[in-house]
Amino acid sequence: MEVEILCPKCDWKPDGGKYWRCTCGNVWNTFETAGKCPQCNKIWDETACPGPGFPGGCGKWSPHIDWYRNLDYILQLELKKILHFKNVPS
Repeated sequence: MEVEILCPKCDWKPDGGKYWRCTCGNVWNTFETAGKCPQCNKIWDETACPGPGFPGGCGKWSPHIDWYRNLDYILQLELKKILHFKNVPS
């Protein structure tokens, strides 16, 4: 199971385009930086789904972390690996 990136409200899937504009004016793909503007380093806790005028999307805002599907499952697997490694006698 892999982490997928989808809008939590409408299931729009980002296509790698630069649709997000920071208050500093920089336009970038927010998912390449986990919501952090590469120009001014502002961290966006919420992400808007591109709306009309863009390739799909609903235009609604959601917490950035909510865009990542299966993240809980992936983190659980990694935690089990860490705990198992920690408990292996050396």
